[in-house]
Amino acid sequence: MPPARPRVLYVTDLAYPARGRRYGDEDVFLTSRLREHLDLALCHPRDAAALLDGFDAVVVRNSGPVLAYQAAYDAFRERAARTGTPVYNPLTGRGDMAGKQYLLDLSAAGHPVIPTVDRAEDLHRLPTTERYVVKPRLGADSIGLRVVPADEVLGLVDGDVLVQPHIDFAYEVSFYFVDHDFQYALHAPRPESRWELEPYEATPADLDFARGFVDWNTLGHGIQRVDACRAPDGALLLVELEDLNPYLSLDALDDAGREAFVSALTASLRRFLRDAGVTDG
Repeated sequence: MPPARPRVLYVTDLAYPARGRRYGDEDVFLTSRLREHLDLALCHPRDAAALLDGFDAVVVRNSGPVLAYQAAYDAFRERAARTGTPVYNPLTGRGDMAGKQYLLDLSAAGHPVIPTVDRAEDLHRLPTTERYVVKPRLGADSIGLRVVPADEVLGLVDGDVLVQPHIDFAYEVSFYFVDHDFQYALHAPRPESRWELEPYEATPADLDFARGFVDWNTLGHGIQRVDACRAPDGALLLVELEDLNPYLSLDALDDAGREAFVSALTASLRRFLRDAGVTDG
């Protein structure tokens, strides 16, 4: 008899109303291709903890902001840890998977990120500006993000938010990685239209910038998206390091680009399942 195929629970919220993105379409496409290699079942993130015992591994994809189901997500993480069920991406990420603390840590260490503080007494460390961005420490998908004038920011620093200078950047650009391998880059040439993305030809300097954050995150397996902005002086600054369930914008790629990504993801999952002891190779 042929060897049993791995049984994988694929966690996604197909109906999540993402602005400018179609979560469901992306995951329908990906799962249609992954089924060629895995026994696959889809479930909503609220159901993941109850269902994972029946599977060899879990893949978390377009499951939406965890804030919408925090208790269910915490239960899922606890149960996966207790049962030893492998989770892809592994739950050891240091980026958005663990909240926004990494922005403070990277900023304090002098990495090329948008300067970030969380205490009123540290506001002087930020560049002087007429406007500030205030975002929840546990925010996602721009939920709760505010842009406020300088004379209002002091009253908002309560320990639960991060403060950054408002930067009039030229554009945003995202770099997509599978494991530590760069796959493609997309940019939003119009800052007011974040999700109207076009292919971006990354330079060697751009890739050095993005790889620095992927290396810092130390995830051996998984999908990561490095979001950056092009500052007025031409430098790239990190906006977010998405390592939990980054949307991939596969619809912005041509057929060859999508096929290349599927091949990279399939190979990564094979390595992940092998290293986790689910398969022999």
